[in-house]
Amino acid sequence: MVTLETPRLILRRWREEDVAPMAAVNGDPEVMRWIRDGSVRDEEQTRDGIRAWESEWEERGFGLFAVEIRSTGELAGFTGLAVPHFLPEVLPAVEVGWRLGRSHWGQGLATEAAAAAVRFGFEEAGLERIVSIAQVGNGASERIMIKLGMRLARETVNPTCGRRVRVFELSADQYAATAR
Repeated sequence: MVTLETPRLILRRWREEDVAPMAAVNGDPEVMRWIRDGSVRDEEQTRDGIRAWESEWEERGFGLFAVEIRSTGELAGFTGLAVPHFLPEVLPAVEVGWRLGRSHWGQGLATEAAAAAVRFGFEEAGLERIVSIAQVGNGASERIMIKLGMRLARETVNPTCGRRVRVFELSADQYAATAR
């Protein structure tokens, strides 16, 4: 079982007790505003999502981590790696993504968590390229992508919802040249 630690966070696999707090994150319209068509998700949809994320871990050796605040043990949301099947034109690819509850915004936690996931992707999972995808207008996520060293690769449309998205990417070589 992979667990990553950063100065403020623990990135770990999912537990049953994570369903309710993650459902609260998924049920917040402001959090979900930039996710696909903006629809919120209930507890059962969240449970199904966590099951799918855990299956990805078993199948691929990487996936989405539960993000826990070290000092409190509180679940903040998720970060990690997933195949972006919803955007076939970028495949084959692995995407780094994140979703944190609003109370955890603006503290650099998403950047800290995503940087650990990117490091894991290149240094442990042996990936050659990592992408990240954000809807046009989601400046907060784009700023995180830039902090991760990613560069804009293209702008296109998400076929699942018709919204415009920007795809950023980082190669293993680019990562290695900047990794400290």
